[in-house]
Amino acid sequence: MSMNNKQRWMGGVVLLGGGVLLAALLLKGNEEIKQVEVQPSTSPKTQTKPKQVTEGQMVQLQPLAVDVATEKRLLEEQRRSREKAVAEQEARAAEFLAMQQQAEADAARKAAAEYAAINARRTAAQESSDNIPPEVVGSDGKVKSPQTDVKKKSVDSAKAEADKKAADAKRQAEADKKVAEAKRQAEADKKATEAKRQAEADKKAAEAKRQAEADKKATEAKRQAEVDKKAAEAKRQAEADKKASDAKRKAEADKKADAEKARELLENGDKKWMVQVALAANQANADAVVSKLRAKGYKVTTSQTSKGIRIMVGPAKDRDTADAARKKITSDSSLNMKSAWVIDWVPLDQR
Repeated sequence: MSMNNKQRWMGGVVLLGGGVLLAALLLKGNEEIKQVEVQPSTSPKTQTKPKQVTEGQMVQLQPLAVDVATEKRLLEEQRRSREKAVAEQEARAAEFLAMQQQAEADAARKAAAEYAAINARRTAAQESSDNIPPEVVGSDGKVKSPQTDVKKKSVDSAKAEADKKAADAKRQAEADKKVAEAKRQAEADKKATEAKRQAEADKKAAEAKRQAEADKKATEAKRQAEVDKKAAEAKRQAEADKKASDAKRKAEADKKADAEKARELLENGDKKWMVQVALAANQANADAVVSKLRAKGYKVTTSQTSKGIRIMVGPAKDRDTADAARKKITSDSSLNMKSAWVIDWVPLDQR
């Protein structure tokens, strides 16, 4: 195997091995970046399985698993992880390129050393050879000398060395181009990842804003319902207080009327004829009977006794007038008072 072929073979082996190593590093870096990208943005404890929504069902917004600060912190950790993976990939690519350049330099130095050794042996052989004829006539009739052959070989060797250097420069340019392309691809992937992460962050921020607005509306509706409920209770309480006040005023008016009648009886004489129509067990029953009689136009007087509340109609100035009133009351079927009787009544404070 000639020296040029051997050098080409060694360079091809080094280039092939370097290409395989670079491809492996790039594939490994891409897998690491993809693994970082597919990492969940929330912790496993807060992940929830989305519910399927059938047609006709109302879609309810689910609360966020984490707050905005935690989400930002997780996104920042993912960004740092991706940047670290890209930096490691670039460092490995640079290391591989340095290794490849070192291998190529070693191969070039070894080839140069072998070439120098061969030239040294050839020079030594030329100087020590005394049997070399001064000139040799070739088959084409031209005269050739050993010095001419040596010069020709030197020219061929220099040309081969120049070709090798050109091939090395070409390989170096291709390697630099691949490294630059890998770097541009990594930057493009990084930008795409950043854009995707920003879009996800914007989407989550919009969902958080919608959820906050929905919570605010629900709180407002609840507060309004409580206000309406309190207003209704206040209205009912006011109505109850008004009814109680009306009942109290009516009771006071009835009491005042009874007092006026008692005072009238006291002023008109010591003895009056009255028609007793009933004896009520309590004040409520007495008020009911008094209302019925007053609706008919009778003057009614009540008196508290040990057995109950005495209800009387009158007074009349004589017994006949009182008895006529008694007959009228007992004959009125709407009053339903069959047991009325005439009494001579004197107030207790005058007895």
